[in-house]
Amino acid sequence: MLANSSLSCTATTMSAVPCAPRACRYDHERLGMPRRRTLFPWIRNVTAIVSASASTVSPNQMTRGSTHLKMYQEVAKSARQKFTQEISFQSKDKDISLARALLYIAAEDEAFISFNQEVDARSLLKERKNVSVPPHPQDWDNVEQMPLSGKTITGWIGELDMIAKEVEAELVSREIGCHLAEVLDAINLVLFEFKGFKRSSVTDSMCSYLHTFLSTGSGNAILLSIVYIEVCKRLGITIVGSRVGEDFLIWPQTGNPEELFRVTEGHSMFAIVNGKCVEDPRSRASDLTSGSLLGLEIATNRDIVGIALANLIRLHWKRASRLTRGLMLTSPLRHVQTTKELVSSIHGSNVPLLRPQDLRLAIMASERLLILQPHNWSLRRDHGMMLYYKREYGKAVQELSICMAFAPEEEAQVLEPFVEKLHLLRLESSWKSLGHSGQLTVT
Repeated sequence: MLANSSLSCTATTMSAVPCAPRACRYDHERLGMPRRRTLFPWIRNVTAIVSASASTVSPNQMTRGSTHLKMYQEVAKSARQKFTQEISFQSKDKDISLARALLYIAAEDEAFISFNQEVDARSLLKERKNVSVPPHPQDWDNVEQMPLSGKTITGWIGELDMIAKEVEAELVSREIGCHLAEVLDAINLVLFEFKGFKRSSVTDSMCSYLHTFLSTGSGNAILLSIVYIEVCKRLGITIVGSRVGEDFLIWPQTGNPEELFRVTEGHSMFAIVNGKCVEDPRSRASDLTSGSLLGLEIATNRDIVGIALANLIRLHWKRASRLTRGLMLTSPLRHVQTTKELVSSIHGSNVPLLRPQDLRLAIMASERLLILQPHNWSLRRDHGMMLYYKREYGKAVQELSICMAFAPEEEAQVLEPFVEKLHLLRLESSWKSLGHSGQLTVT
C-alpha cells in the first residue's frame, strides 16, 4: 500500500507564460502555523461570552445547547458512514470521488472539534450566574447541510466545478485548440496565478483539509495533487500518480509515455506537472524515463485517500506530542521490561503530556485508514499504541493482539510481552476501580 504514517508527499506548481508549457512548482515560501479555526463563530471566544453581561441562562437555553451537542454527534456519525460508503470496496475505484471522501473526513473532524468547544462553552456558562448566551446556528438535517468554512459539501464540490469552468474560459479566450500541453498550461495559470494556490507549512494539520485549502489557497502537497486531479477529471483528462521515494508524482494518462518526456520550451510535460523534483538530481524522480515510468505502481483513488489520511495521522500526532519532542508511538515497546515499569511510566512524573483533542483526531484518522487497509499490521500497531497513550487499555490490547496475527514474527515477538503486561495493567485498573487496594498479581 502507498499510505503509511511516515509518508511525505511532494508536488509542484507552474509559472505563467501563455500558451507554453513550463515548470509547475509547489515550493512557495512556507507559511507560519495559522491559528486553528472553528466552524462556528459563536464559540470562537468563550472568554468574551462569559465576561459580557446579559440575562441568566435558562433551563430552556441549556436544553437547546444539549440539542446541538447531539447534533454534532449525529453529524460526526453520519460523516463516518458517508466516508465508508464512498470508499466502499463494493464500488469501482474509478467511481470514488476524492473530493467527497476528503470533505467527509473534514466534516467529521470539525463536528468533533465543535462538540468539544461547545462543551467547554457550556461548562463556563454554568459557572456564571449572569452571562450572555451565544446564538446557535440553524439546525441541519444531515451532514450534507453542515457548513464548512461557509459552504456545504455540495458547495465545495461546486467550487471545483467553477475552477474547471475558469480553465475552459481561459482556453476559449486564447482561441487555441485543446492540445494537452495547452490545457495543462491553462490549468496552471488558473490554479497558481488566478487562484493563488500554494503549498503551506506541512506542520499545520489544518492545512490538510480540502475545504480549508480551497478557501485559503494554502494546503499541503497531496491536496494540491488531488485538486489537480479533480480539475483535470472535469476537463476530461485522466491524471494518474504514484509514490516515488519521498515524492508523489502525477502525470496525464497516455498511451505514448515518450511524449511526456519530450522537451519543449525548456521543459518536458512531465516536468510541467511535477516541476522541480524531476530536475533535482537528489530526487529519485529525476531518474525516471518513459520506460521506467511504466514500471511504477499507479495509485488508486483509495490509495490517494489513504495518503491524505496518513498525513493527518502524522500531523495530529505531532501536535498531540508537541510538548514531548521526539516522542515515538513505539517507544514503550522497546524500553518497558516489566509490568511494574509499565505502570510507573504511566502514573509516574515522566508520563508524556499529550494534547487529548489532537490525539483523538489522530485516532479518528487511523480508524478511517484501517477501513481502507484492515490488514496493515504496522498501521494497526500504531493505532493500538495511540489507544495506549489515551489510556484506553482494553481497546489497545484488542488492536495490538490483532496486529500480532498479521505482523512478521520478529515484530510479534516484540509486541507479545508488551501486550501481556498491558493486559495485566488493564486488569489492575479494573480491580482498583472496584474499590480494591494493592497490586493485582498473577501466579
